[in-house]
Amino acid sequence: MSTKPLGAQLSHMLKSRGVEVIFGIPGVHNQEMYRGIEEAGITHVLARNEQGAGFMADGYARATGKPGVAYVITGPGLCNIMNPVGQAYSDSVPLLVIASCLDEVVATRGQLHQMLDQEGAGATVADWSETPRTADAAYHLIDRALLEFKTSRPRPKLMNVPIALLEAEAAPAPDRSVQVAFDAPNSDQIARIAGMLSAAKRPVVILGGGACRAGGLAEEVATRAGAAVFMTNAGRGLFGDDAPLSFGACLSRPGSADIMAQADLVLVLGSELSECDLWRGPLGHDCPMIRVDLDPQMLMDRHNVTDPVLADCTVFCEALLAAMEPSGSDWDAAAITAMRAKWRAETDADRPGIVPLVDALRAVLPAKTMIFSDMTQFAYVANETFPMDRPGHWHHPSGFGTLGYALAAAIGGKVGAGDNPVISINGDSGFQYNIQELATAVELGLSLPIIVWDNGKLKEIEDGMIHAQIAPNAVVARNPDFCKLAEAYGARAAAPRSLEAFQHAVTEALATDGPTLIHVTPETALG
Repeated sequence: MSTKPLGAQLSHMLKSRGVEVIFGIPGVHNQEMYRGIEEAGITHVLARNEQGAGFMADGYARATGKPGVAYVITGPGLCNIMNPVGQAYSDSVPLLVIASCLDEVVATRGQLHQMLDQEGAGATVADWSETPRTADAAYHLIDRALLEFKTSRPRPKLMNVPIALLEAEAAPAPDRSVQVAFDAPNSDQIARIAGMLSAAKRPVVILGGGACRAGGLAEEVATRAGAAVFMTNAGRGLFGDDAPLSFGACLSRPGSADIMAQADLVLVLGSELSECDLWRGPLGHDCPMIRVDLDPQMLMDRHNVTDPVLADCTVFCEALLAAMEPSGSDWDAAAITAMRAKWRAETDADRPGIVPLVDALRAVLPAKTMIFSDMTQFAYVANETFPMDRPGHWHHPSGFGTLGYALAAAIGGKVGAGDNPVISINGDSGFQYNIQELATAVELGLSLPIIVWDNGKLKEIEDGMIHAQIAPNAVVARNPDFCKLAEAYGARAAAPRSLEAFQHAVTEALATDGPTLIHVTPETALG
């Protein structure tokens, strides 16, 4: 067997495992990892900051369903990518970060890029952070990560490879193939759950991101049960928003607790029911809860599940559908429609002037458009009012809630999505966290509308301060001329000041080679 430096062998191994794209930035400490990228036939996307590289890899993973891979250097490179790693952990994204690390840090101080504990730092945000000391150990960790992405809740993994090990000659990675199969749930348990759903008069089904792989199977379970349905932000598109018994993605509306109080059975498929899903403590139910999840921790949390099922949602739904008969319920479709209209009005009142923009955007986006949004009021409104016709096509940084996500993630998403349309929705403040990644979008010639919602302030924080009777402080910042800044990077720019002009700008941007920044202000909805 011919040997190569381990840094080169890692790229060849990843290629043999199906990796086609790596995001990153080369540096003096990880240059050996770049020795084999072109030779292996992998595309490398150059970010301008490791945080951008991490979000790009995250967006690529969400768009393709494949692991996102990033190469970074020790020390500052690792620290810069920790934010994306934390976001990937919150949102169950298969992200593999391979970082270089120093060979010896116990007896030597003052080395370039030295940290007190790189492995420990990574472990605070990743599912695991490990440091191999041999080539075989490095190969083992990569295969372990890829297998865990398939067989358990996908969460980011971090491998720190000593520089001397990257430079050392190593044999190729061995071929390994693992047959993955999930056991079906216990047939007696499935029969009992099917009976519970059949007997329920007011069943509620909650669909989370963990049910996305089940797709139409989850929808069919809810339909056969005659259940009223809620979706989390991550589960949007799993159930038709126009279905008679759909409450949409409105779990965060305070009134949803009253709906839960009316339920006589709750079935939760693949959702954390986290603070960011509910924005309250209890769900509001006082009835049995069946909860299906790959993560054991979710089955034992504060929501008082009575019937926990540790299973993949696809396998569970397949087994349940084989045992279910269609049944009706006492839910009133007209009342559900009226409640949704009331909640939409509440959303509009909470953050005035955004709903018309959301509606205008929805009207011109092609089918299969994938959307990446940042922490901004535009996205908060859209998460409740923009219906999705398919799952896994709106990606928002829930949980960790990092700013600066949308632009870089959309770049990675577009790399993965190819000819399918992708857009990015940003707030004026969050956009400036990673604005430098415009250069990558221009470099790649990506057809990418980049919407920047500019209200000239941290409006959500200002509203929160006022609500808490705190005099608003440090919430207004001077913004640059975003259009001129985009043009300086080589991107196109538009500043529509009416809904019609906004729609035209989006349509034109989707048909343009290269990215287009679309600057939108509160006046746009009034023009």
